[in-house]
Amino acid sequence: MSRKPISIVKSELHKNCSHVMEAPSESSSSQQPVLHPELDCSWKPFDRNNYKQLLGAMDYSFLCAYAIGMYLSGIIGERLPIRLYLTVGMLTSGLFTCLFGLGYVYDVHSLGFYIFVQVANGLVQTTGWPSVVTCIGNWFGKGRRGLIMGLWNSHTSVGNILGSLIAGYYVSSNWGLSFIVPGVIIAAMGVICFLFLIERKAQLLAISVTQVSPAVCLQGVVEFSLCLLFAKLVSYTFLFWLPLYITKAAHLDAKKAGDLSTLFDVGGIVGGILAGVLSDKMGKRATTCAVMLLLAAPTLYGFSMMSQFGLGPTIGMLLVCGGLVNGPYALITTAVSADLGTHKSLKGNARALSTVTAIIDGTGSVGAAVGPLLAGLLSAQGWDQVFYMLMTADFLALLVISEDLQTSGSQPGIWDPLGGLNTLLKDFK
Repeated sequence: MSRKPISIVKSELHKNCSHVMEAPSESSSSQQPVLHPELDCSWKPFDRNNYKQLLGAMDYSFLCAYAIGMYLSGIIGERLPIRLYLTVGMLTSGLFTCLFGLGYVYDVHSLGFYIFVQVANGLVQTTGWPSVVTCIGNWFGKGRRGLIMGLWNSHTSVGNILGSLIAGYYVSSNWGLSFIVPGVIIAAMGVICFLFLIERKAQLLAISVTQVSPAVCLQGVVEFSLCLLFAKLVSYTFLFWLPLYITKAAHLDAKKAGDLSTLFDVGGIVGGILAGVLSDKMGKRATTCAVMLLLAAPTLYGFSMMSQFGLGPTIGMLLVCGGLVNGPYALITTAVSADLGTHKSLKGNARALSTVTAIIDGTGSVGAAVGPLLAGLLSAQGWDQVFYMLMTADFLALLVISEDLQTSGSQPGIWDPLGGLNTLLKDFK
C-alpha cells in the first residue's frame, strides 16, 4: 500500500498549469497572449524540465535501498522473533510514508528531503517479505504450497489497489493525505500484527548459523534470483510509472488514471493464483514461469499501443498484462522461495527459509531499482523506448529460467538455451 501513492502523485507533482494572460495595451485589438511560466503550479523541485529524471531518481533511491537492505534483512530476521521484527518494520514504514506526505503539509521543496524519506522507507520495508514468507512457510507444507501462496500473495495486489484508490481520492485536493492515510493504516496494522501474529504451528528447533550458509548453493537459487531480477524490473516499472503513462497516453486526469491502473493489480491477483495452481498440478515451477514470461512479451508490445485503443480493449489489456507480468513474480517470491528454503539438503533448517527468501528477493530488488530509473530516462525519448526495455527484460528472464528447465530434465551443468525450450515444450505434451 505504501509504495503505490508515489506513482499516483507523480502527475500532480509535475503538471502544466501555465496560465495565458493578456499583456496590458491601450488597444484591445492589438492585445497578444503572453505565457507566464512562473505561474506553473507544479510542486518544486519537480517543476523543472528534467522532472522525469528527478522522479526516476526518487524511485531509484527507494528501490536501491530496498535491494541492498534485503540481503541484510534475511540474516537479521533469522536472529530475531518474526513478530517483533515485522512489527518494527511496519511501524517505521508507516512513519516514513507519513513523513513524505508531511512534505506537502509543511511546504517542503527540498529534493534531498524526499530522497532521504524514500531511502529510509526502502530500508525498513525490507523487514517485511522474508518475515511473512518464513511465517507462511512454517505453517503450510509443500503439497499445495503453490495454491496457498498464490492466494496469500494476492495481498500485494490488494494493497496496490487500496493504495491507488486512497491516493487517488486525495491527490487532486491534498496529495499529502495520499501518503499520510496509507501510512497510518500500515502503522495500525503493525500493532495488530504484534498482538495477534502466531509465527508457527509448533516450536522449531534452534538452528546454528553454520547450517544456513549452504542455502545459496542450492540448485535453482541463482537461476530463480536472476529470473526474478528481470521479472521484478518489469513489474516495478509498471508499479511506479503506469498511472503517469495512462495519464499521457489516454489523456486522463490523475484520479481516473489511478483508478484505471488498479486493473493491472486485479489481473496480478488472478495471475498469481493461476500460476500457483498450475505449478502445483504440473509440479514444475520453472515451466509455469517460462510459459507466462513467453506470453507476456507480445502483451507488452500491445500495451505500448494503448493510446490507439478504446476503453474496452485497454481494460482487457491491463488485466491480461497484469496477470502475465505478476504471475511469475508472485510464484518465485512465494512458492519457489519456500520450496528452496525447505529443501531436504538443508536438513530441516526452517530458518534457512528467511535467508533463501532474502537472497532471491534481494536480487530481484536490484531489477526493481533499475527498471523505474531506466523508465524515467527512456521516457524522455518516447514511451516506446520504455516498452522495448521491458520486452528485453522479459526475454532475459525467460533465457535465465531456461537453465533451470534444462537441468531439471537432463544432466546438470551443461548450458544450452534450446535444451530449456525443448524441456518446456515436453512439459506440455
